[in-house]
Amino acid sequence: MKEINELNLPEDVRYSNDHEWAKVTGDNVRIGVSDYAQDQMGDIVFVEMPDVGDTFDAGDEFGTLESVKAVSELYAPIGGEVVAVNEALEDAPELINQDPYGGWILEIKPENADDVQKLLDREAYLELLKGQ
Repeated sequence: MKEINELNLPEDVRYSNDHEWAKVTGDNVRIGVSDYAQDQMGDIVFVEMPDVGDTFDAGDEFGTLESVKAVSELYAPIGGEVVAVNEALEDAPELINQDPYGGWILEIKPENADDVQKLLDREAYLELLKGQ
């Protein structure tokens, strides 16, 4: 397990209390799990993803990650409609372990783009992790 100061926590993404991240990409938002989350889970062996066209409210469960240790639910940090899923994860779920920010899980068209700004910035997320 990594120490907090060893975690890769980019400043250009926002974080949820559930350890998902969200990054604005044009009109859409990419969502994945943080370096902390993938590190805690260990080797990820399966990713259950939603279908394109599915819609979620913030806080809704949208899939699961299965590792050699456990199965963890994934929660939407913001609401919206799924416009893409990272199909590369179907054959190579370990991409999330290798690069949690390149190994995004889904992309949504947000109901309200401003919702991303309500998520935690890097500093606030670090404070959350220190309390874990």
